[in-house]
Amino acid sequence: MTTARKGKAYMALYEHVFLARQDMSAQQVDALVEQYKGVLEANGGKVGRVENWGLKSLTYRMKKNRKAHYALMDIDAPAAAVHEMERQMRINEDVLRYMTIAVEKHEEGASAMMQKRDRDDRPRRDGDDRGPRREFGDRPPRRDGDFQRAPRPARDA
Repeated sequence: MTTARKGKAYMALYEHVFLARQDMSAQQVDALVEQYKGVLEANGGKVGRVENWGLKSLTYRMKKNRKAHYALMDIDAPAAAVHEMERQMRINEDVLRYMTIAVEKHEEGASAMMQKRDRDDRPRRDGDDRGPRREFGDRPPRRDGDFQRAPRPARDA
């Protein structure tokens, strides 16, 4: 159902993410994005930012796939256009999952998935703020009370 405002179909803002099969190439995923972009535009909608997040591992298998190509689209379209796009995605065997969320406004710049964050910028999990994280293999200095293995006795041969 579209809500009418002054005789026009109401255009809402959406963020849409879909997962495509792992055996598709990046060009085929781009072609899927263009196909669904065409569906939206034919039904009176517009597509803003499009981000391909690439091939990522899935938490669990979906339709015998362990990985999937992720793609994000910012959509400004009437609800009927979004429903038609989702209907076509349900039919397409190359699309594993999709999710459309209505938003108040689209984010500016890159999405959280595209922002590269340094490991040292994140807070420590234990809540302690003793400085940057240690690299793997760095050990704190030993304390006197730490358990130390006793030396093995020499074997007489």
